[in-house]
Amino acid sequence: MSVSAAAAEPMAVREVSGQSPTSAAWRRLLSSPVARAGLVIVCAFVLVAVVTPLVHHYDAETDSNLGLRLKPPSSEHVFGTDSLGRDILVRVVHAARVSLGLGITSVVVAAALGSLLGLVAGYVGRTADLIIMFCMDILLAFPGTLLAIAIVAMIGPGLRNSLLAISTVAIPIYARIARGAVLELRELEFVTAARAIGGSAPHVIRRHIFPNSLPPLIVQTTLAIAFAILETAALGFLGLGAQPPTPEWGLMLTNGRAFLLNAPWAMIFPGLAILLTTLAFNLVGDGVRDALDPSLRG
Repeated sequence: MSVSAAAAEPMAVREVSGQSPTSAAWRRLLSSPVARAGLVIVCAFVLVAVVTPLVHHYDAETDSNLGLRLKPPSSEHVFGTDSLGRDILVRVVHAARVSLGLGITSVVVAAALGSLLGLVAGYVGRTADLIIMFCMDILLAFPGTLLAIAIVAMIGPGLRNSLLAISTVAIPIYARIARGAVLELRELEFVTAARAIGGSAPHVIRRHIFPNSLPPLIVQTTLAIAFAILETAALGFLGLGAQPPTPEWGLMLTNGRAFLLNAPWAMIFPGLAILLTTLAFNLVGDGVRDALDPSLRG
């Protein structure tokens, strides 16, 4: 077979299959029953978080009726009521916007900053690599949850500070992944050729290295959202995250803890919301990892 025929063969295969790498990965993702189940649950919670505030106005400061406190689930209050007589179903669906929003936003911030630091460290190398990765190693020396608690304890509780803490904890992971991808890619022929024809460092990173380092970063992002939601709930449970009367799943857990024996529904339903969302994002993350596995590409 001639060189030209060999070079044309992958293109012919691609044309026959009629699928780009992205569409092929998406097809593999949807072919997994586990990933489909995770996607359905994730889409359901995201839809609830987006639509609920638009169709139902909720004022947490005035939502209280002590005459209905700790009522069990019924047709009028499907999830029952809490210690202040507030409908738990209403608070759970409105808390989805807070918990999911904080979890997803913190991961996006961490992915952007961590990937940028990793790309710079891996491509520039030398002093920049030493300084950046030394700082990342310091952050990785602490357990993630403990570090997030320490940061919020120092700067004060609240959603904004929780966002900062959770993002800070996740940045080193993205930096390491991005740096490892750059170290692997920068010596390949197509990157060397791009530099040889006069491509600047920002151009080479943007056009050649970053797009090829995306698969492991995407997988980490889908898995990290589940961790971020758990971190959000943990900070709320400790009173360091969302502050009353804001509805948030972790805060609802700690409010219902004192009534676990006589009113378990006050903890069960917020806990189920946390369980389902973290499980769903983990299922999606596993599916994305399998879909982007190079060994599965035809």
